[in-house]
Amino acid sequence: MVLALPAVRFATLLLAVSLAACASSGPVTGPNVAATSHHPGISCAPFARELSGIALYGEAYTWWMAASGRYDRSAQPEVGAVLVLRREGRLPSGHVAVVSRVLESRQILVIQANWMPEELTEDHLVVDVSERNDWTEVRMWWPPTNSMGSHVYPAYGFILPPAPASHAALRRAARPAARLALNGR
Repeated sequence: MVLALPAVRFATLLLAVSLAACASSGPVTGPNVAATSHHPGISCAPFARELSGIALYGEAYTWWMAASGRYDRSAQPEVGAVLVLRREGRLPSGHVAVVSRVLESRQILVIQANWMPEELTEDHLVVDVSERNDWTEVRMWWPPTNSMGSHVYPAYGFILPPAPASHAALRRAARPAARLALNGR
């Protein structure tokens, strides 16, 4: 039996979902992170592209300008949007993360790759600490210490998703998106 291309892609995703547990380093859970899983070689930008559907390429910090005229951008979070952190000493390539849930006007959860080296982190707390409540400065949860990180990271804002997203759909798609991001390198 010959499978059509969409059926082959579906079968590949199904296989990736079933194997995701094999690659896991075991879930790390806590009040501000739902789970982590180990994915050697994963990078934030290819993962965010696969999960969000925002077709941008290049280093994470370049996404903000690259989105101009192609995607809507905002100073306020939305589920499925990509938070873009600026390039700075600790983040020479910047960083991108997909908003999985908006908790309050100044608190969100994100799904991201490589915040902790080679890890996929799901429902990780990010807090807006900017003076104007405009998400230009954030603090990120650091799972190894089970606390908010002390460093403040400069941010551009959010690139809005091309289609509405839900928390449940993003969580289901996270590990298959990680596999696709790794296969596309």
